[in-house]
Amino acid sequence: MYVVELQFECFDNTTISAVDKAINGLMDALRYNGQVLGREFPIVMGEGEFFVRTVCPEKESLHPRHHSEFVQRCIANLSEASLLAPKVRLLGLDINSEQAAETETPSWQVLYTTYVHTCSPLRSGESLLPIPLYRYGPTFNGDHKAVIKWQTEWQACDELQMAGACRAEFAALHEICDADSVLFRRGWDLRGRIEYLSQVPTYYYQYRVGGESLDAELARKCPKCGGEWRLDTPLHDIFHFKCDACRIVSNISWDHLK
Repeated sequence: MYVVELQFECFDNTTISAVDKAINGLMDALRYNGQVLGREFPIVMGEGEFFVRTVCPEKESLHPRHHSEFVQRCIANLSEASLLAPKVRLLGLDINSEQAAETETPSWQVLYTTYVHTCSPLRSGESLLPIPLYRYGPTFNGDHKAVIKWQTEWQACDELQMAGACRAEFAALHEICDADSVLFRRGWDLRGRIEYLSQVPTYYYQYRVGGESLDAELARKCPKCGGEWRLDTPLHDIFHFKCDACRIVSNISWDHLK
């Protein structure tokens, strides 16, 4: 990932509230298109100009060719706050984050995230590196908001179950573990939409924890079709199961792995 700085210059008198609305509106649009990562974008005020620092998947993530219609509209609306279109300055590589997946189309990909990741939830099946969402064009209604919202909810559930400090842990586990949960069904449908757009086999990750024993885990069947799906060798040391018919991957319960 790369850290970039956006500089917004004023061309006329304006107000802080107008600037706040215009810049944050643009940053939200960029986030929902997968062009910037994270959820907080501090705005620094200078002399007749404003600065925002953010993280992007690639060096050219903010190139206009990647803009959605929503992003283009938000850039046009900057003039209502007396702001010019932002100048983008690449500050450098973020050494604390993962690099984007190779630009070559992978043989398969997976919708996979955890609460500690801020990168794209779409990963190359070959390298498990994140694939910027804008590479495939909009998922729904002009951008990838549906995918980003799903990721945000999945990560919230993951953080709750990792903390394990309240009763909400069990409801959170149901959403990320069980194939009949609302979050699971929505994510599995989204991965189908991504597969349709990209023409690349796209899988959904089923999180697994608990279970009776290691033997019981090894005998697990696909949660959708009930078929055999255990792999001889785990993929990326994470995925021990893979159903090509239902497009689902999963792990042996973390409680029973040494």
